Amino acid sequence: MQHKGLLIGRNGVWQSAEVVEGQRHGKSVIAHLKGVDDRDQAASLIGAEFGAYRDELPEPEDGHYYWSDLIGLTVVHRDGTELGKIDEILETGANDVMVVKGERERLIPFVKDEIVINVDFSEGRVNVDWEWD
Repeated sequence: MQHKGLLIGRNGVWQSAEVVEGQRHGKSVIAHLKGVDDRDQAASLIGAEFGAYRDELPEPEDGHYYWSDLIGLTVVHRDGTELGKIDEILETGANDVMVVKGERERLIPFVKDEIVINVDFSEGRVNVDWEWD
C-alpha cells in the first residue's frame, strides 16, 4: 500500500488517519489504521468516506482523470456552444456521467473518443460531441 496518510469523512467532517499496513483485496483495500485495533472500532467506520490528499496521489495515466480535477471545467459542444460547468460526476456502472450545469442541467456520458473529444486543462474545458437538443 503506497499511502500512509488517509482522510476519513463522516457527516461532512474530515479527519486524518494513519495507515499502519494494508493490501489490495480484489477491487477493495484492507487496511489497519492506527488506533483502530478491534472489531468494534472498525465497525464504527462503516459508512464513512475515505480519501487521500491530492498531492499524494500518482499522476493519472494519459487519458485518465481524477474526478476532482474535472469538477468546474467548462463543457463545450463541438459547434462552440458552452453547455455549462461540470458540477459533479456520477458513477453509473456502464460509464461515468458528467452533471453539467448551465442554463439548464444536462447529464452527459463521459465516454472518451466518442462523446468526450478531449480534456484541455490549460483552457479549463472539456470538448464534447453530443446531441444536446
